[in-house]
Amino acid sequence: MTGAYDDRDGYIWMDGSFINWREAKVHILTHAMHYASSVFEGERAYNGKIFKSREHSERLHRSAKLVDFEIPWSVDELEKAKEQTLRAARLKDAYVRVVAWRGAGQDMGVASARNPVNVAIAIWEWGAYYGDAKMKGAKLDISKWKRPSPETIPSHAKAAGLYMICTMSKHAAEAKGCSDALMMDYRGYVAEATGANIFFVKDGEVHTPLPDCFLDGITRQTVIGMLKERGIKVNERHIMPDELESFEQCWLTGTAAEVTPVGQIGDYNFEVGALTRDIAESYENLVRA
Repeated sequence: MTGAYDDRDGYIWMDGSFINWREAKVHILTHAMHYASSVFEGERAYNGKIFKSREHSERLHRSAKLVDFEIPWSVDELEKAKEQTLRAARLKDAYVRVVAWRGAGQDMGVASARNPVNVAIAIWEWGAYYGDAKMKGAKLDISKWKRPSPETIPSHAKAAGLYMICTMSKHAAEAKGCSDALMMDYRGYVAEATGANIFFVKDGEVHTPLPDCFLDGITRQTVIGMLKERGIKVNERHIMPDELESFEQCWLTGTAAEVTPVGQIGDYNFEVGALTRDIAESYENLVRA
């Protein structure tokens, strides 16, 4: 599938019905457009099956509650809708985007309790998120923006508004020839990339930031389980930026990123080592099992 995302063939599931792709639109006074009252999930289908689909649907419901609205479709109903949309797309390997938002209604200020909540599902072909970096290692910038304190935002929701600083960070990184940016948190600890969690290797052990102010990704949790099954010690902890120099390997995890090696962060270099390659290959085998 190529071309602009609003000009494609196919169908989008929207509030219980299939809509022609080009006709899946919202009103200009949709609350989410003005106040970011929206949550979403990014998922991947492999060989015609959505990986950990139910976990994503459950997280969508949790995210909505964290930003103070209810999804009008149950987890079971969302699961059925995703299966129907995947069949309608006639794709085996695909990206699945489920989004829920406060729509246009009686309220058009900050408050929007009387407005309806809409849900849509779109599915399309999407290759490697970082392109050839998945083989040779991504190059990351270090963002000037920091992940905020959980006292200021619902940091464990996958909510649209939380990605604004991620978009700016990624744009700045791409302008420098990088694939992405590493973000610190409000305390100065290493946090995550703009849309992926991060792991490091040192002396046979794995270190990954404690997700106490950012999303604990489903792929992150999957990879931690894979490492522990191999008997590899995983240290979930606060990591200072000056520790980057001592790490030997690095990779990113996420539904879109899958497992992507990192070759450079700022002035720090990492090898695409045996453990990184093993985890990337094993994850690929797992999602296609």
